[in-house]
Amino acid sequence: MSQPKKSVLFVCLGNICRSPIAEAVFVKQLKDAGKYDDWIVDSAAIGSWHVGKNPDRRAISVLTKHQVPTNHKARQVKKADFSEFDYIFGMDDDNIDDLKSMAPATFKAKIEMLSKYDAGMDADRTIRDPYYDSGEEGFEKCYQQCVRCCTTFLQRFD
Repeated sequence: MSQPKKSVLFVCLGNICRSPIAEAVFVKQLKDAGKYDDWIVDSAAIGSWHVGKNPDRRAISVLTKHQVPTNHKARQVKKADFSEFDYIFGMDDDNIDDLKSMAPATFKAKIEMLSKYDAGMDADRTIRDPYYDSGEEGFEKCYQQCVRCCTTFLQRFD
C-alpha cells in the first residue's frame, strides 16, 4: 500500500512574487530528489487582485536565471485549502494573520511561516514582498530564502 501524498500550499499577498517562487523552488527540489510524485504542491494569494495572471516578470526572470521552471497562474486561497493541504506557509506575519482569520473552525493544515525553516536566516524573520521594488534584487533575495527554507523543510521527510 502506498503512502498518501504530502501536500503544501505557499501563500503570499498576491500570488505573483513570493509564493510562486517558493512553489517553483520546492517543485524543482522534489523533482531533483525523485520525490515529486509523493507531493501535492501549489501556491495561492490572500487577495484576488492578480487571479489568473502569471507571476511577476521579475520573479520569472530570477527563476529562469536559476533554471527553475514555472507555469503558475495566480489563484486565491479557498476554504477547502485548509482541509486539503498538510502545510500552509505564509511569507510574513500579515499572511499568517490573514490565513488564521480565513481558516474554517476545523481544519487539518499546519499554518506556519516559511522562514521558520531558514537555517541561514539573518535579521529577517519574514520573506519580504519585493513587488514594489524597482529591480530584481528583492526577488533574488526571496529566491535564496526560499531555497534555504524549502531545503530544510524537505529534509524533515528524509
